[in-house]
Amino acid sequence: MTRRMTVVFHNDELYTDLKVAAVRRRRTASEIIAEAVTEWLESREDAALAPLIKAARTEYKAKGGRPWVAVKQEMNRSISKRNGKRNPR
Repeated sequence: MTRRMTVVFHNDELYTDLKVAAVRRRRTASEIIAEAVTEWLESREDAALAPLIKAARTEYKAKGGRPWVAVKQEMNRSISKRNGKRNPR
């Protein structure tokens, strides 16, 4: 769905830079603005997730987490044992 919105530039130089960049990239100014807003929103989301990631890492260290490679090897051994094979890879 296409939505319309008016953007007011209080800085003439910024407006001119945007228009020049749009011409150079053969894109519309609205495409450049949409891309910039998308990147800004994603960076805000990443910033919001940072404390959660830090907490998860702290919990992993506190509870003695194991690397995925070790877990995968153990799973393969268990599956092989269950299936009657001796030397899993």
